[in-house]
This record gives sequence, C-alpha cells and structure tokens, in this order.
Amino acid sequence: MNFLNKLYRFSSSWTGTIIIVLFLIFFVIQSFVIPSGSMKRTMHVGDFLFAKKFAYGTPIPMLPWLQLPLVPDFNNNGHLIEGDKPEREDIVIFLYPLDGKTHFVKRCVAKGGDEIIYTNKHLYLHFSEGDAYIKETYPAEKIKEFRGKLWVDNPYMSKYPGIQYTPERQSAFVNLTQRPNDMSAIYVKELGPVLYESRSGTPMNAFYKKVEKDHYYMMGDNRDNSSDSRFWGSVPYKLIIGQPWFIYFSWDTENKTIRWDRLGTFVKDLQFDEPRY
Repeated sequence: MNFLNKLYRFSSSWTGTIIIVLFLIFFVIQSFVIPSGSMKRTMHVGDFLFAKKFAYGTPIPMLPWLQLPLVPDFNNNGHLIEGDKPEREDIVIFLYPLDGKTHFVKRCVAKGGDEIIYTNKHLYLHFSEGDAYIKETYPAEKIKEFRGKLWVDNPYMSKYPGIQYTPERQSAFVNLTQRPNDMSAIYVKELGPVLYESRSGTPMNAFYKKVEKDHYYMMGDNRDNSSDSRFWGSVPYKLIIGQPWFIYFSWDTENKTIRWDRLGTFVKDLQFDEPRY
C-alpha cells in the first residue's frame, strides 16, 4: 500500500507526469495526422489518429520532431525489442525510406519473396507460398496464369471498400512510365497490347517487382494518387513504426468542418466499412 501511495504521488507530480507521458509517446502510443490523400477513401486528409507503437515490436525511441534516436540500435533492426512483422493487408505506419524521418501510412500489399506485376488499374500478386496456396485461398475468377505461374488480380479490393483506382489527375501507371521508379518495365502478352515504350526504348505494358527478403511493399488505397513503394522501393523492418489505432479527431480541410461520424472509430474496423466522406 505504501508503494502505491508513493507511485500515486509520483504520477501526480510534474516530473512524474512528464516521465509517464514520454514513456507513452516513446513506447506505447503516438499521435499522427493524415497529411495527404494517398489512403483516401479509407483514411482522409485531416484524420488525427493514435498509433500502436507496440504492434510490431518496440521501435527505437526517437526525439519527437527531430527524429533523433535516444538509445543506440543494438539489434541493428530499428527496434529495442523485435516483435511481429507486418502481414499482407495490414495498414502500417513507417518511416519514409528515402529520408528515414518522415512518417508514412500505407497498406502492406506484399512481403519478402512475393512477386508483383502492376499494370493500369490492376495489381497482380504471386505470393511466395506458391500456386497451391493461391488456388486454396482465392476464387478462380481472381486468378490469372502467365509467365508460368498463377497471379491474383487485385486481391484486396473486394475486402476493403476504400481501395480505389479512380484518378484525380492521371493514373499511377502513366506516372511510372514517366518518372524514376522501383519497378522493372516488362511486356506480358496475356495482359494485352504494348502500351508504352520504357525509358530504355523497350516495349512494355506492365511493371514487375520481386520484394526483397525482410522487406514490405507499401501502397496507398488511393492507388492512382499515391506516392508509395512503386516509386521509392520496399520498406525494411528497421523502418516499421506501428499500426494506426483509432481516430480521435477529424477535420475536413475543404469544408472547414469536423467529421463527427469519424471520431472514435477504430481504423481496423473502419477499413471494412463503406467509405465515409
């Protein structure tokens, strides 16, 4: 009882409060705001959410805003304690691979050993478990065969209503043909005629990628308007931070109104609902 009284007095002090808050920020939860429309219509610009930082282990604590590590990376994997790894379909918070500081939120569409073929409006995945797994897991109408193996066409779209290809400007496929990216331009005859010539002059109608071991391929649910792994590469476990937890505030930046229906919603549940505008 004496210990509990001391703990209560400590937590009620300014010092105790600061230590508890920092512990929560460094190891348990952290606040994030969705700054762009890459995850629209699952998450919207102006959604303020708390993240579970313990979902994939315990990340190295960083000094907020400066992203400076407070302790050495003893395990050389970005985590004090290694935990579960992201699974396909998870919405993940991670650090942008090109600077290691900016927080991004995307959906993990593939992991190490998976193969990806992306063409206009279609994401084809050959999972590392092989053809037998694909036949057992996905309906025949979603399975295609080319390049000597089976591929699943847009495997997540029917499950998560927020995933979309509706372009606001031009499609990500067109952007990939015009910008440096992480994928290889290929031609797959089963996917139709040649659409473009690659920057090297090779006829092509799709892009290909095999995900590196212990890496994760992240894509926005707003597929045609997302800067994601297609452009800057797979994300290593070292940069994985956690999972979105729940939305505690949501501000419609266009109409300058609060989205009351999104307050208190859990992202894990929200992603299965029909999109809320």
